Amino acid sequence: MSELIKVPDIGGAGEVIEILVQVGDRVEVEQSLVTLESDKASMELPSPKAGVIKAIKVKLGDSLSEGDELIELEVEGGEQAADEQSAEQAKAEQSTEQPAKQEESAPAPTEKPAAKKAESSVQSFNIPDIGDGSARVIELMVQVGDKVEAEQSLLTLESDKASMEIPAPAAGVIEAIVVKLEQEVKTGDLMLRMRVEGEAEEAEQAEPAPTAQEAKEQAATPAKEESAPAPAAKQAAPAPVGAPSRGDKKVHAGPAVRKLAREFGIELTDITGSGPRNRILKDDVQAYVQSVMRKNKESGGATATGGAGIPQVPEVDFSRFGEVELKDMTRLQQIGASNLHRSWLNVPHVTQFDLADISELEDFRKAQKTVAEKAGVKLTVLPFLLKACAHLLREQPNFNVSLAANGKQLIQKNYVHIGFAVDTPDGLLVAVIRDVDKKSLLELAAEAAELADKARNKKLSANDMQGACFTISSLGHIGGTYFTPIVNTPEVAILGVSRATMQPVWDGKAFQPRLMLPLSLSYDHRAINGAAAAQFTKRLGELLGDIRSMLL
Repeated sequence: MSELIKVPDIGGAGEVIEILVQVGDRVEVEQSLVTLESDKASMELPSPKAGVIKAIKVKLGDSLSEGDELIELEVEGGEQAADEQSAEQAKAEQSTEQPAKQEESAPAPTEKPAAKKAESSVQSFNIPDIGDGSARVIELMVQVGDKVEAEQSLLTLESDKASMEIPAPAAGVIEAIVVKLEQEVKTGDLMLRMRVEGEAEEAEQAEPAPTAQEAKEQAATPAKEESAPAPAAKQAAPAPVGAPSRGDKKVHAGPAVRKLAREFGIELTDITGSGPRNRILKDDVQAYVQSVMRKNKESGGATATGGAGIPQVPEVDFSRFGEVELKDMTRLQQIGASNLHRSWLNVPHVTQFDLADISELEDFRKAQKTVAEKAGVKLTVLPFLLKACAHLLREQPNFNVSLAANGKQLIQKNYVHIGFAVDTPDGLLVAVIRDVDKKSLLELAAEAAELADKARNKKLSANDMQGACFTISSLGHIGGTYFTPIVNTPEVAILGVSRATMQPVWDGKAFQPRLMLPLSLSYDHRAINGAAAAQFTKRLGELLGDIRSMLL
């Protein structure tokens, strides 16, 4: 049968800020129906019975008080439910007749003599009446040393069905905070100690006498806000137990929403509420989580300024120090920054340094200048590096791999494609030469020059920049000695080459001038160990020292 469910005694009026059910929903006993909010607390009204929602009598923004119609429920239980409803209605009718009688029989208040202004003193304040059971401290809104006004919120408590802010009973200065975040407290527990000004006592004694209804309620409820006895020995004020978790921003959210936010591990201050008074609803939390996941996916799991739980770099107003100009990064620079940042965060980098004697190689390169010109190419050191690295990737296939997405397997590649970095006015690009091991030095020189020209003229296709097994980054045309290149994931290694210089090398009898090329090999330590990296650079030096050995 259908039963009209009304608002129970909620101690005043509250605004409907969230409706938690829909027509046709089946609800269980104690399942929350709506969320109400008053000036100091929010609460969820539970269903007194199980059944199916036939009609919802309220809408968002309505102000409800005891006895207002809430929902129409198809109750499970038949005649027994009807008897309970009759009894409940009789009780409601009886309660409406009581206020008038109580008002008539209420004794006239007695006047208190004017109190003498007292000196300031440290007083202890306990948790006021929060009903049966306990509540958890979810926010401390003051710190030791703070000056607070009467009725200023001190902390926020949360029980299974409501969250409430506990106001200061008087003005003063916080001397000590006894409760801690996440602590379970109940009515009468010591909350804090505060140095109260004398005016607070005078104002308290000058308060108007309670009404007849308030007098009856106070008589029926034992006093629970009396100060706790002072300790025998004076204790030092403890350090602050927790700064306000939301700063100056006040967050309006019900217990269910707060619980959902904790489960997702997000701060409510980051969410914009769509409910009344900017109330945060469950839909707001879910929408926020979806937006974060979408942004994370679009940025590849990390941005150029943070990621993986790393705190963001604080924003600095550089105009305070002098004149500044804001310039936009090119799209290429933004993509490069994001990719490099992702690689640096995800790859455990190690760099192996070495020197290669390329004296004979340089003599051979110069001797082949005429041959190269006839072929229409310029023979630089890069083709030799490409050929030597391709030879090594075949010789040491553990460098020609990528880590599988599950982190438990290696993907072995049976092809040798090598990328080389090209510096362009818009940013760094990596062009890829395919099947390097199958091409001659002159072919490699021609293809490298063609790709570099396309890169500088913004004509590289996506296919020209994909599929590399290994990358070479050369700074020889600029200078320097060594550097630590960042692995171009999903590759597992990258070779950095600096400018070759003449250096004295001991041949066993005397120092000889030799042209030495600095090598910097960065590698992913998950896939490659240090010994393999040292063997790679040593063997590369041997190949560059005598290129004829690649023919063996």
